[in-house]
Amino acid sequence: MSNRSDIAPSSLSVELTEDGVAVEYLDGRTAFYHGIPSKVEERVRTAPGKDTHVLITDETETTGILVYVNDLRTHDDIIEESGVGRVILQNGDEDELFPGVTVRDHQMRVEVEVDFDVADGRVFVFEEDDMGERSFEIVPEEV
Repeated sequence: MSNRSDIAPSSLSVELTEDGVAVEYLDGRTAFYHGIPSKVEERVRTAPGKDTHVLITDETETTGILVYVNDLRTHDDIIEESGVGRVILQNGDEDELFPGVTVRDHQMRVEVEVDFDVADGRVFVFEEDDMGERSFEIVPEEV
C-alpha cells in the first residue's frame, strides 16, 4: 500500500487551552501543539521543508478536522486509523481542504489561505521539524 495517498479527514475532538491546542485522534492518541498560536491575517506561508498540519475547527471550537500537507513519512494505514487527513501537492498545486480554506505548494513551502466570507470556525497552521515548532491562527484582515 502506498504511503502517498490523499486521505479525507474525519471529525476529531479539539481542546484549546492556555498552553496550546490538543487534538484527540480516533485511535485515542492525542497530539498537543505547544504554545498560543501567533495571529496572522488571511494567510500563512511556512518555511521550506517543514511538516505542515492544518486544523480547522467548527464554530463550537471543540470539533475539527486535521490535515497533514505533503506528509510522505506516515503510512496510509496509520493516517486512516487516526482520522487525520492528508493532501499531497506538487509545486504550484492547490487544494481546498474545507470550504474557504485553500492550501498551495510553493517550492517546498506551504501556503494556507482563508476566505472568511466562506469559512466558519477557526483555522490553525502548525509548522514543525526536529528543530522546533511554530503555530499560527489565521484571522480576518483588520479593516
